[in-house]
Amino acid sequence: MSAIIASFPIQTTTRSKITDTVSRLRHSREQSHNIRHKGLVYDLPSRETLHFVLDKLCAALFPTHYGQAIFPNGSVDIFVAGCLNEALPRLGEQVARSLQFDLADRKDDTQLKLRSEAITAAFNEKLPDIRDILVSDFRAAYNGDPAAESIAEVLLCYRGTIAIIYHRFAHELYLRGAHLIARLIADIALEMTNIDIHPGATIGEGFFIDHGSGVVIGQTAIIGRNVRLYQGVTLGAKSFEQSPNGSLVKGLPRHPILEDDVVIYAGATVLGRITIGKGSTIGGNVWLTHSVPPGNNITQAKTQQI
Repeated sequence: MSAIIASFPIQTTTRSKITDTVSRLRHSREQSHNIRHKGLVYDLPSRETLHFVLDKLCAALFPTHYGQAIFPNGSVDIFVAGCLNEALPRLGEQVARSLQFDLADRKDDTQLKLRSEAITAAFNEKLPDIRDILVSDFRAAYNGDPAAESIAEVLLCYRGTIAIIYHRFAHELYLRGAHLIARLIADIALEMTNIDIHPGATIGEGFFIDHGSGVVIGQTAIIGRNVRLYQGVTLGAKSFEQSPNGSLVKGLPRHPILEDDVVIYAGATVLGRITIGKGSTIGGNVWLTHSVPPGNNITQAKTQQI
């Protein structure tokens, strides 16, 4: 450390102060304020690697949209296999790093490797099913937006498309216990799209986020089939239950349930474990904290059924 500090052209008194600061920071990091999980050092997951993995997974599922435009005869399968061969081992490594935080007790490296390999293998097997449900999402966007001229446009130009692709990946990993990796994927999607979907949220097929910016979907939200949300919609919690010691109780159902064919317009806020019945429409800028029967319309003016 002294050699590193000495390489900078600074005064001796300043160098001495820096040396003292480094020592105090080490004491805080290692002893007085150690925030590492269980006080131990872990290899953290890499956002850069996850970006690479996500790019390769998208290319594997949709080669001509996210891979390359033109393929010689018979080469698409070779390209897809190459993408998966690049993505899945890296994903497995990141899952293993994630499991160090998700497991209740620390496991040895062999057990971490075995479980990460099992999760990655199961994720690989689900990729065709993920692609199938994503196609239903793309068709919902194309059919639900008169401005969309092709499904290719939906894939290439709609930020909601990236958000839902990444959510489908993240949700599958979340269900299998790779929670930290799933959260990182959701955060990468948020960074790219300004759409915040917790990987624990359950979302049915034919999901469409129109425009998208500012949408927030909480951890325990349940969304049915053929649901459409517009920009600025929040599916959030109304309140948080506390334990006797004052800490928040985690994991309780606290976000809305949207049944099939629900539409929620821009700026609406739907809070708490309430149910929006099948086929209902929630108008723009509505603040809603009560359940809505099927087939109802809720307006912003009086927030009442009409």
